[in-house]
Amino acid sequence: MAVLPALFGLLLAVVVSGQISVDITPREAVRRIGGELSVLCKVPYPIDSCRMSVGSKSYRLIPNDGQGDVVYAGLGLKEGECGALIKNIKEEWNGNITCVLPPPQGSIELVGSMRLLVARAPGDPILYSSPQPSFKDGDKFMAQCVVPNGRPAAKITWFLGSVELLAGKHQPVLTTEPGTDLQTISQNVSKILNDDDDNKILVCKAEHEALVQPKEARRQLIVQYPPKRQESGPITIFGLKLGAEGRLNVTVRANPRPTAEWTVGGQTLLPSRPTEGGEFIALEPLQLGNGYYNITLVVARITKEDVDRTYYLQVDNGLGREEFVVRISTMAEPAGVELDTGAIVGIVVGVLILLVAVFLVVFAFATDRWCFAGRRRDNTKSSGESSDTESAVGGRERSRLAGLSARVRAVLPRAKDKVQATENQVADTEDKPLSDDKKGVVYAELALGEQTSTEKPPPPSTEYAEIVYTDQPKETKETN
Repeated sequence: MAVLPALFGLLLAVVVSGQISVDITPREAVRRIGGELSVLCKVPYPIDSCRMSVGSKSYRLIPNDGQGDVVYAGLGLKEGECGALIKNIKEEWNGNITCVLPPPQGSIELVGSMRLLVARAPGDPILYSSPQPSFKDGDKFMAQCVVPNGRPAAKITWFLGSVELLAGKHQPVLTTEPGTDLQTISQNVSKILNDDDDNKILVCKAEHEALVQPKEARRQLIVQYPPKRQESGPITIFGLKLGAEGRLNVTVRANPRPTAEWTVGGQTLLPSRPTEGGEFIALEPLQLGNGYYNITLVVARITKEDVDRTYYLQVDNGLGREEFVVRISTMAEPAGVELDTGAIVGIVVGVLILLVAVFLVVFAFATDRWCFAGRRRDNTKSSGESSDTESAVGGRERSRLAGLSARVRAVLPRAKDKVQATENQVADTEDKPLSDDKKGVVYAELALGEQTSTEKPPPPSTEYAEIVYTDQPKETKETN
Protein backbone atom coordinates (compact mmCIF):
# COMPACT_ATOMS: atom_id res chain seq x y z
CA MET A 1 0.00 0.00 0.00
CA ALA A 2 2.93 2.31 0.63
CA VAL A 3 4.02 1.97 -3.00
CA LEU A 4 0.91 3.71 -4.43
CA PRO A 5 1.43 7.06 -2.60
CA ALA A 6 5.09 7.08 -3.68
CA LEU A 7 4.14 6.55 -7.33
CA PHE A 8 1.47 9.28 -7.09
CA GLY A 9 3.99 11.72 -5.59
CA LEU A 10 6.52 10.96 -8.33
CA LEU A 11 3.89 11.49 -11.04
CA LEU A 12 2.82 14.76 -9.45
CA ALA A 13 6.44 15.96 -9.39
CA VAL A 14 6.85 15.11 -13.07
CA VAL A 15 3.69 17.04 -13.97
CA VAL A 16 4.68 20.06 -11.89
CA SER A 17 8.24 20.10 -13.24
CA GLY A 18 6.96 19.72 -16.78
CA GLN A 19 4.98 22.93 -16.49
CA ILE A 20 8.14 24.95 -15.65
CA SER A 21 10.60 25.81 -18.43
CA VAL A 22 14.10 27.23 -18.28
CA ASP A 23 14.51 30.70 -19.75
CA ILE A 24 17.91 30.73 -21.49
CA THR A 25 19.56 33.66 -23.24
CA PRO A 26 20.86 33.90 -25.85
CA ARG A 27 19.29 31.17 -27.94
CA GLU A 28 22.12 31.29 -30.49
CA ALA A 29 25.46 33.03 -30.72
CA VAL A 30 28.43 33.23 -33.08
CA ARG A 31 31.88 33.73 -31.59
CA ARG A 32 35.43 33.63 -32.85
CA ILE A 33 37.99 31.23 -31.42
CA GLY A 34 39.42 32.80 -28.26
CA GLY A 35 36.37 34.97 -27.68
CA GLU A 36 33.93 35.10 -24.75
CA LEU A 37 30.26 34.30 -24.29
CA SER A 38 27.81 34.92 -21.41
CA VAL A 39 24.94 32.47 -21.02
CA LEU A 40 22.12 32.89 -18.47
CA CYS A 41 19.58 30.22 -17.45
CA LYS A 42 16.76 31.34 -15.14
CA VAL A 43 13.80 29.79 -13.31
CA PRO A 44 11.13 31.51 -11.15
CA TYR A 45 12.21 29.93 -7.87
CA PRO A 46 15.39 29.63 -5.75
CA ILE A 47 17.85 26.89 -6.66
CA ASP A 48 20.68 25.26 -4.72
CA SER A 49 22.88 24.06 -7.60
CA CYS A 50 23.93 25.05 -11.15
CA ARG A 51 25.55 22.84 -13.77
CA MET A 52 26.47 23.70 -17.37
CA SER A 53 27.75 21.48 -20.17
CA VAL A 54 30.11 23.09 -22.69
CA GLY A 55 31.36 20.84 -25.45
CA SER A 56 31.92 17.39 -24.00
CA LYS A 57 32.58 18.58 -20.45
CA SER A 58 30.17 19.45 -17.62
CA TYR A 59 30.97 22.26 -15.15
CA ARG A 60 29.49 22.70 -11.65
CA LEU A 61 29.26 26.45 -11.20
CA ILE A 62 29.61 28.04 -7.77
CA PRO A 63 29.10 31.77 -7.13
CA ASN A 64 32.24 33.75 -6.25
CA ASP A 65 34.49 31.12 -7.83
CA GLY A 66 36.33 32.73 -10.73
CA GLN A 67 38.75 29.94 -11.52
CA GLY A 68 38.71 28.25 -14.96
CA ASP A 69 37.44 29.00 -18.45
CA VAL A 70 33.79 28.55 -17.43
CA VAL A 71 32.77 30.43 -14.27
CA TYR A 72 29.49 31.40 -12.60
CA ALA A 73 27.78 34.66 -13.66
CA GLY A 74 24.45 35.91 -12.30
CA LEU A 75 22.62 37.49 -9.36
CA GLY A 76 22.83 34.33 -7.27
CA LEU A 77 21.21 30.93 -6.86
CA LYS A 78 18.53 32.33 -4.57
CA GLU A 79 17.31 34.47 -7.51
CA GLY A 80 16.93 31.34 -9.63
CA GLU A 81 19.82 32.31 -11.93
CA CYS A 82 22.35 29.84 -13.29
CA GLY A 83 24.70 31.79 -15.54
CA ALA A 84 28.14 31.21 -16.97
CA LEU A 85 30.91 33.32 -18.47
CA ILE A 86 32.67 31.19 -21.06
CA LYS A 87 36.19 32.42 -21.80
CA ASN A 88 38.75 31.41 -24.42
CA ILE A 89 36.26 29.72 -26.72
CA LYS A 90 37.71 26.70 -28.50
CA GLU A 91 36.87 25.08 -31.85
CA GLU A 92 35.68 21.91 -30.13
CA TRP A 93 33.06 23.86 -28.18
CA ASN A 94 31.07 24.40 -31.33
CA GLY A 95 27.58 22.97 -30.75
CA ASN A 96 24.99 23.05 -27.95
CA ILE A 97 25.56 24.51 -24.50
CA THR A 98 23.24 23.01 -21.85
CA CYS A 99 22.37 24.16 -18.35
CA VAL A 100 20.93 21.74 -15.76
CA LEU A 101 18.86 23.08 -12.81
CA PRO A 102 17.12 21.32 -9.92
CA PRO A 103 13.29 21.19 -9.95
CA PRO A 104 11.16 23.04 -7.38
CA GLN A 105 10.32 19.62 -5.96
CA GLY A 106 11.08 16.05 -6.83
CA SER A 107 14.21 14.68 -8.46
CA ILE A 108 13.74 15.37 -12.22
CA GLU A 109 16.11 18.17 -13.26
CA LEU A 110 15.21 20.95 -15.67
CA VAL A 111 17.30 21.42 -18.82
CA GLY A 112 17.80 24.41 -21.18
CA SER A 113 19.99 24.60 -24.30
CA MET A 114 21.40 27.22 -26.72
CA ARG A 115 23.44 26.99 -29.91
CA LEU A 116 27.05 28.18 -30.06
CA LEU A 117 28.61 28.55 -33.50
CA VAL A 118 32.36 28.82 -33.28
CA ALA A 119 33.10 30.90 -36.36
CA ARG A 120 35.28 29.36 -39.02
CA ALA A 121 36.58 31.57 -41.81
CA PRO A 122 35.38 30.65 -45.31
CA GLY A 123 37.60 30.05 -48.30
CA ASP A 124 38.52 32.73 -50.80
CA PRO A 125 35.61 33.99 -52.92
CA ILE A 126 35.50 32.81 -56.53
CA LEU A 127 34.05 35.02 -59.29
CA TYR A 128 32.62 33.31 -62.35
CA SER A 129 31.70 35.34 -65.45
CA SER A 130 31.82 35.25 -69.24
CA PRO A 131 35.34 34.57 -70.55
CA GLN A 132 35.08 37.18 -73.34
CA PRO A 133 37.59 40.00 -72.83
CA SER A 134 35.26 42.87 -73.69
CA PHE A 135 31.59 43.74 -74.11
CA LYS A 136 29.56 46.20 -76.16
CA ASP A 137 27.20 48.91 -75.09
CA GLY A 138 23.82 47.24 -74.35
CA ASP A 139 25.18 43.73 -73.70
CA LYS A 140 23.78 41.75 -70.75
CA PHE A 141 26.50 40.78 -68.30
CA MET A 142 26.11 37.97 -65.74
CA ALA A 143 28.44 36.88 -62.93
CA GLN A 144 28.39 34.47 -59.99
CA CYS A 145 30.28 34.73 -56.72
CA VAL A 146 30.90 31.63 -54.57
CA VAL A 147 32.28 31.76 -51.00
CA PRO A 148 32.88 28.18 -49.72
CA ASN A 149 33.04 26.45 -46.35
CA GLY A 150 32.18 29.06 -43.77
CA ARG A 151 30.68 28.65 -40.32
CA PRO A 152 28.23 30.30 -40.50
CA ALA A 153 27.83 31.24 -44.17
CA ALA A 154 29.64 34.37 -45.33
CA LYS A 155 27.88 37.56 -46.42
CA ILE A 156 28.29 38.67 -50.06
CA THR A 157 28.23 42.33 -51.14
CA TRP A 158 28.61 43.50 -54.77
CA PHE A 159 30.32 46.70 -55.92
CA LEU A 160 30.78 48.25 -59.36
CA GLY A 161 33.61 50.69 -58.98
CA SER A 162 33.09 52.45 -55.65
CA VAL A 163 29.28 52.18 -55.72
CA GLU A 164 27.41 49.27 -54.16
CA LEU A 165 25.50 47.30 -56.78
CA LEU A 166 21.92 46.89 -55.55
CA ALA A 167 19.93 46.23 -58.73
CA GLY A 168 20.20 42.94 -60.56
CA LYS A 169 21.14 40.80 -57.53
CA HIS A 170 19.63 37.32 -57.28
CA GLN A 171 18.64 35.50 -54.11
CA PRO A 172 21.69 33.86 -52.46
CA VAL A 173 21.83 30.06 -52.30
CA LEU A 174 23.20 28.15 -49.27
CA THR A 175 24.55 24.60 -49.41
CA THR A 176 26.03 22.45 -46.62
CA GLU A 177 28.99 20.16 -47.04
CA PRO A 178 28.07 16.50 -46.30
CA GLY A 179 29.00 15.40 -42.80
CA THR A 180 29.87 18.91 -41.60
CA ASP A 181 28.14 22.11 -40.55
CA LEU A 182 30.18 24.24 -42.95
CA GLN A 183 28.11 26.29 -45.42
CA THR A 184 28.84 27.53 -48.94
CA ILE A 185 27.05 30.61 -50.25
CA SER A 186 26.66 31.60 -53.91
CA GLN A 187 24.92 34.58 -55.52
CA ASN A 188 24.35 35.71 -59.11
CA VAL A 189 24.17 39.23 -60.48
CA SER A 190 23.13 40.58 -63.91
CA LYS A 191 23.40 44.03 -65.52
CA ILE A 192 22.88 45.74 -68.89
CA LEU A 193 26.21 47.39 -69.63
CA ASN A 194 26.65 50.94 -70.94
CA ASP A 195 29.49 53.36 -71.61
CA ASP A 196 29.62 54.47 -67.95
CA ASP A 197 30.61 50.89 -66.97
CA ASP A 198 33.75 50.93 -69.11
CA ASN A 199 36.97 50.31 -67.14
CA LYS A 200 35.05 49.86 -63.89
CA ILE A 201 35.90 46.95 -61.60
CA LEU A 202 33.25 44.47 -60.50
CA VAL A 203 33.92 43.39 -56.90
CA CYS A 204 32.50 40.47 -54.92
CA LYS A 205 33.21 41.17 -51.24
CA ALA A 206 32.91 38.37 -48.65
CA GLU A 207 32.44 39.34 -44.99
CA HIS A 208 32.57 36.91 -42.05
CA GLU A 209 32.88 36.96 -38.28
CA ALA A 210 36.10 34.96 -38.40
CA LEU A 211 37.79 37.30 -40.88
CA VAL A 212 39.90 40.22 -39.71
CA GLN A 213 39.12 42.01 -43.00
CA PRO A 214 36.84 41.09 -45.92
CA LYS A 215 38.02 39.01 -48.84
CA GLU A 216 37.39 40.11 -52.43
CA ALA A 217 37.24 38.75 -55.96
CA ARG A 218 37.54 41.27 -58.85
CA ARG A 219 37.11 41.65 -62.58
CA GLN A 220 37.58 44.74 -64.73
CA LEU A 221 34.87 45.37 -67.31
CA ILE A 222 35.80 46.58 -70.79
CA VAL A 223 32.81 48.07 -72.62
CA GLN A 224 33.07 49.28 -76.22
CA TYR A 225 30.74 52.02 -77.48
CA PRO A 226 30.51 54.52 -80.36
CA PRO A 227 31.69 58.15 -80.00
CA LYS A 228 29.45 60.22 -77.75
CA ARG A 229 29.33 64.01 -77.54
CA GLN A 230 29.48 65.87 -74.24
CA GLU A 231 27.16 68.72 -75.28
CA SER A 232 24.29 68.98 -77.74
CA GLY A 233 23.96 71.35 -80.67
CA PRO A 234 26.64 73.50 -82.35
CA ILE A 235 29.81 74.21 -80.39
CA THR A 236 31.09 77.78 -80.09
CA ILE A 237 34.69 78.37 -78.98
CA PHE A 238 35.12 81.80 -77.39
CA GLY A 239 38.11 83.93 -76.51
CA LEU A 240 40.16 83.66 -79.71
CA LYS A 241 42.13 86.71 -80.90
CA LEU A 242 42.54 88.05 -84.42
CA GLY A 243 46.09 87.63 -85.70
CA ALA A 244 47.00 85.01 -83.09
CA GLU A 245 47.05 81.23 -83.16
CA GLY A 246 43.77 79.53 -82.32
CA ARG A 247 42.98 76.01 -81.17
CA LEU A 248 39.58 74.42 -81.67
CA ASN A 249 39.22 71.70 -78.99
CA VAL A 250 36.34 69.21 -78.97
CA THR A 251 36.06 66.52 -76.28
CA VAL A 252 34.42 63.18 -77.09
CA ARG A 253 34.11 59.85 -75.33
CA ALA A 254 34.65 56.62 -77.22
CA ASN A 255 36.00 53.07 -77.01
CA PRO A 256 37.92 51.98 -79.00
CA ARG A 257 40.08 54.96 -79.94
CA PRO A 258 38.34 57.19 -82.52
CA THR A 259 39.62 58.83 -85.70
CA ALA A 260 38.87 62.47 -86.56
CA GLU A 261 38.26 64.28 -89.83
CA TRP A 262 37.86 68.08 -90.12
CA THR A 263 36.19 69.89 -93.02
CA VAL A 264 37.04 73.57 -93.53
CA GLY A 265 35.71 75.49 -96.53
CA GLY A 266 35.10 72.31 -98.48
CA GLN A 267 38.61 71.02 -97.74
CA THR A 268 39.05 67.79 -95.72
CA LEU A 269 41.81 67.77 -93.10
CA LEU A 270 43.28 64.58 -91.62
CA PRO A 271 45.59 64.40 -88.56
CA SER A 272 49.21 65.31 -89.20
CA ARG A 273 48.44 66.54 -92.73
CA PRO A 274 48.48 70.35 -92.78
CA THR A 275 47.10 72.38 -95.64
CA GLU A 276 49.43 73.64 -98.37
CA GLY A 277 49.68 77.09 -96.82
CA GLY A 278 49.86 75.68 -93.31
CA GLU A 279 46.81 77.65 -92.18
CA PHE A 280 45.15 74.62 -90.58
CA ILE A 281 46.67 71.58 -88.83
CA ALA A 282 44.55 68.69 -87.49
CA LEU A 283 46.11 66.87 -84.52
CA GLU A 284 45.78 63.23 -83.52
CA PRO A 285 43.10 62.57 -80.86
CA LEU A 286 44.67 63.00 -77.43
CA GLN A 287 43.63 60.44 -74.81
CA LEU A 288 42.58 62.06 -71.52
CA GLY A 289 41.69 58.88 -69.65
CA ASN A 290 38.49 56.98 -68.84
CA GLY A 291 37.53 56.92 -72.52
CA TYR A 292 37.78 60.70 -73.09
CA TYR A 293 39.65 62.14 -76.08
CA ASN A 294 40.55 65.72 -76.99
CA ILE A 295 40.35 66.45 -80.74
CA THR A 296 42.11 69.65 -81.83
CA LEU A 297 42.31 71.77 -84.98
CA VAL A 298 45.08 74.40 -84.98
CA VAL A 299 44.48 77.66 -86.87
CA ALA A 300 47.87 79.28 -87.53
CA ARG A 301 46.57 82.88 -87.62
CA ILE A 302 43.00 83.89 -86.89
CA THR A 303 41.46 86.15 -89.55
CA LYS A 304 38.03 87.68 -89.94
CA GLU A 305 37.25 85.02 -92.56
CA ASP A 306 38.09 82.33 -90.03
CA VAL A 307 35.65 83.86 -87.53
CA ASP A 308 32.85 83.91 -90.12
CA ARG A 309 33.59 80.35 -91.23
CA THR A 310 31.84 77.16 -90.02
CA TYR A 311 33.98 74.12 -89.18
CA TYR A 312 32.75 70.54 -89.42
CA LEU A 313 34.18 67.60 -87.45
CA GLN A 314 33.43 63.90 -87.99
CA VAL A 315 34.49 61.32 -85.37
CA ASP A 316 34.36 57.56 -86.07
CA ASN A 317 35.63 54.44 -84.25
CA GLY A 318 34.02 51.63 -86.26
CA LEU A 319 31.07 51.26 -83.89
CA GLY A 320 29.42 54.55 -84.80
CA ARG A 321 29.90 58.08 -86.02
CA GLU A 322 29.31 61.49 -84.47
CA GLU A 323 29.32 64.83 -86.31
CA PHE A 324 29.97 68.26 -84.82
CA VAL A 325 29.43 71.83 -86.04
CA VAL A 326 32.03 74.22 -84.61
CA ARG A 327 32.15 78.01 -84.72
CA ILE A 328 34.66 80.41 -83.24
CA SER A 329 34.31 83.85 -81.65
CA THR A 330 36.69 86.58 -80.55
CA MET A 331 34.32 87.55 -77.74
CA ALA A 332 34.74 86.35 -74.17
CA GLU A 333 32.58 83.44 -73.13
CA PRO A 334 29.34 84.84 -71.68
CA ALA A 335 28.84 84.18 -68.01
CA GLY A 336 25.54 82.60 -67.19
CA VAL A 337 23.72 80.53 -64.65
CA GLU A 338 23.42 76.90 -65.53
CA LEU A 339 20.04 75.45 -64.68
CA ASP A 340 19.19 71.80 -64.74
CA THR A 341 16.02 70.44 -66.31
CA GLY A 342 14.14 70.36 -63.00
CA ALA A 343 14.84 74.05 -62.30
CA ILE A 344 13.73 75.10 -65.79
CA VAL A 345 10.50 73.11 -65.50
CA GLY A 346 9.85 74.63 -62.08
CA ILE A 347 10.31 78.18 -63.39
CA VAL A 348 7.97 77.55 -66.35
CA VAL A 349 5.31 76.04 -64.10
CA GLY A 350 5.59 78.96 -61.66
CA VAL A 351 5.15 81.53 -64.45
CA LEU A 352 2.12 79.69 -65.81
CA ILE A 353 0.52 79.55 -62.35
CA LEU A 354 1.14 83.29 -61.90
CA LEU A 355 -0.44 84.10 -65.28
CA VAL A 356 -3.48 81.96 -64.52
CA ALA A 357 -3.89 83.66 -61.12
CA VAL A 358 -3.71 87.14 -62.66
CA PHE A 359 -6.21 86.16 -65.35
CA LEU A 360 -8.66 84.79 -62.78
CA VAL A 361 -8.42 87.97 -60.66
CA VAL A 362 -9.03 90.22 -63.67
CA PHE A 363 -11.89 88.02 -64.86
CA ALA A 364 -13.52 88.02 -61.40
CA PHE A 365 -13.21 91.81 -61.14
CA ALA A 366 -14.66 92.41 -64.61
CA THR A 367 -17.59 90.05 -64.13
CA ASP A 368 -18.25 90.78 -60.41
CA ARG A 369 -17.71 87.15 -59.40
CA TRP A 370 -16.31 85.36 -56.37
CA CYS A 371 -14.67 87.86 -54.02
CA PHE A 372 -15.97 90.82 -56.09
CA ALA A 373 -19.60 89.67 -56.08
CA GLY A 374 -20.62 92.19 -53.36
CA ARG A 375 -19.52 95.13 -55.50
CA ARG A 376 -22.50 94.76 -57.91
CA ARG A 377 -25.03 94.58 -55.07
CA ASP A 378 -23.60 97.72 -53.45
CA ASN A 379 -23.70 99.61 -56.75
CA THR A 380 -27.26 98.45 -57.50
CA LYS A 381 -28.51 99.50 -54.08
CA SER A 382 -26.87 102.92 -54.29
CA SER A 383 -28.21 103.45 -57.79
CA GLY A 384 -31.74 102.49 -56.77
CA GLU A 385 -31.83 104.89 -53.82
CA SER A 386 -30.72 107.92 -55.78
CA SER A 387 -32.44 107.24 -59.12
CA ASP A 388 -35.67 109.19 -58.30
CA THR A 389 -33.91 112.32 -57.09
CA GLU A 390 -31.32 112.32 -59.86
CA SER A 391 -33.97 111.88 -62.56
CA ALA A 392 -35.89 114.92 -61.33
CA VAL A 393 -32.93 117.25 -60.73
CA GLY A 394 -30.68 115.94 -63.46
CA GLY A 395 -33.36 116.34 -66.15
CA ARG A 396 -33.74 120.05 -65.51
CA GLU A 397 -29.98 120.60 -65.32
CA ARG A 398 -29.33 118.79 -68.59
CA SER A 399 -32.09 120.77 -70.36
CA ARG A 400 -30.67 124.07 -69.09
CA LEU A 401 -27.09 123.15 -70.06
CA ALA A 402 -28.20 122.00 -73.51
CA GLY A 403 -29.95 125.30 -74.21
CA LEU A 404 -26.96 127.33 -73.02
CA SER A 405 -24.58 125.28 -75.11
CA ALA A 406 -26.75 125.74 -78.20
CA ARG A 407 -26.71 129.53 -77.85
CA VAL A 408 -22.94 129.64 -77.32
CA ARG A 409 -22.17 127.35 -80.26
CA ALA A 410 -24.43 129.40 -82.52
CA VAL A 411 -22.28 132.48 -81.90
CA LEU A 412 -18.74 131.07 -81.77
CA PRO A 413 -17.05 129.17 -84.63
CA ARG A 414 -16.27 125.48 -83.84
CA ALA A 415 -12.68 125.54 -84.96
CA LYS A 416 -9.98 127.84 -86.19
CA ASP A 417 -10.12 126.46 -89.74
CA LYS A 418 -13.74 127.57 -90.06
CA VAL A 419 -13.20 131.27 -89.39
CA GLN A 420 -12.70 132.24 -92.99
CA ALA A 421 -15.73 130.32 -94.15
CA THR A 422 -17.81 131.95 -91.45
CA GLU A 423 -16.66 135.44 -92.39
CA ASN A 424 -17.45 134.85 -96.06
CA GLN A 425 -20.82 133.51 -95.17
CA VAL A 426 -21.54 136.55 -93.00
CA ALA A 427 -20.43 138.94 -95.76
CA ASP A 428 -22.66 137.25 -98.25
CA THR A 429 -25.54 137.40 -95.84
CA GLU A 430 -25.03 141.08 -95.17
CA ASP A 431 -24.88 141.87 -98.88
CA LYS A 432 -27.92 139.90 -99.83
CA PRO A 433 -31.27 140.63 -98.34
CA LEU A 434 -32.97 137.69 -96.77
CA SER A 435 -35.89 136.16 -98.47
CA ASP A 436 -39.16 136.15 -96.75
CA ASP A 437 -39.05 132.40 -96.05
CA LYS A 438 -35.60 132.69 -94.46
CA LYS A 439 -36.54 135.53 -92.21
CA GLY A 440 -37.18 134.52 -88.67
CA VAL A 441 -34.98 131.38 -89.00
CA VAL A 442 -31.92 130.99 -86.71
CA TYR A 443 -29.51 128.09 -87.04
CA ALA A 444 -28.09 126.73 -83.80
CA GLU A 445 -25.63 123.96 -83.06
CA LEU A 446 -26.79 121.78 -80.21
CA ALA A 447 -24.49 119.87 -77.87
CA LEU A 448 -25.98 116.71 -76.44
CA GLY A 449 -26.19 116.52 -72.70
CA GLU A 450 -24.25 114.03 -70.57
CA GLN A 451 -25.45 110.51 -71.14
CA THR A 452 -26.44 108.58 -68.07
CA SER A 453 -27.17 105.27 -69.75
CA THR A 454 -24.77 102.41 -69.01
CA GLU A 455 -24.79 101.44 -72.66
CA LYS A 456 -21.88 102.41 -74.85
CA PRO A 457 -22.45 106.00 -76.19
CA PRO A 458 -22.57 106.58 -79.96
CA PRO A 459 -19.63 108.30 -81.64
CA PRO A 460 -19.45 112.11 -81.21
CA SER A 461 -21.68 114.07 -83.62
CA THR A 462 -23.13 117.55 -84.07
CA GLU A 463 -26.81 118.15 -84.51
CA TYR A 464 -28.44 121.30 -85.86
CA ALA A 465 -31.92 122.62 -85.21
CA GLU A 466 -33.97 125.39 -86.80
CA ILE A 467 -35.56 127.85 -84.44
CA VAL A 468 -38.45 129.65 -86.12
CA TYR A 469 -39.75 132.86 -84.70
CA THR A 470 -42.00 135.63 -85.99
CA ASP A 471 -41.48 139.33 -85.73
CA GLN A 472 -43.82 140.86 -83.29
CA PRO A 473 -45.17 144.33 -84.23
CA LYS A 474 -44.07 147.02 -81.92
CA GLU A 475 -46.70 148.10 -79.56
CA THR A 476 -47.54 151.80 -79.76
CA LYS A 477 -49.06 153.74 -77.03
CA GLU A 478 -52.25 155.28 -77.95
CA THR A 479 -52.50 158.76 -76.92
CA ASN A 480 -55.69 160.19 -76.16
